[in-house]
Amino acid sequence: MKNELSKQELHNLAMNIVGKDLEDQGYEFLGVNSKLKSNPQFVVQKNKLVHFVVVRAITYPDDPKEIDRIFMESIKEHALKFEAKIFYAGVGLANSSDYEKPVLHEEDYIVNYEGLQEIE
Repeated sequence: MKNELSKQELHNLAMNIVGKDLEDQGYEFLGVNSKLKSNPQFVVQKNKLVHFVVVRAITYPDDPKEIDRIFMESIKEHALKFEAKIFYAGVGLANSSDYEKPVLHEEDYIVNYEGLQEIE
């Protein structure tokens, strides 16, 4: 029987996707935290500006672009102390053969990631 990815494994997968995107955009990594429920996941810098990036692995049928605004307010307060911008990165993950099934080890998956969303 094939195993489904754990919440931590899904989170790590999402972090790899977002990390590659940040790297491709020329961000410098100041800190990385891949533990579940530890925020932000990435502290990065570009053009001397610090950015906090909150990464979420979102499984089908939930919408990866939907942001928990109340939670993000607490991150915003933390970011203000560092004069940092905040970004949300929701990464949708689904089993490629059947969206209703969980994402499994050694099976293809589909990624729904539209990039960073700035939190004002």
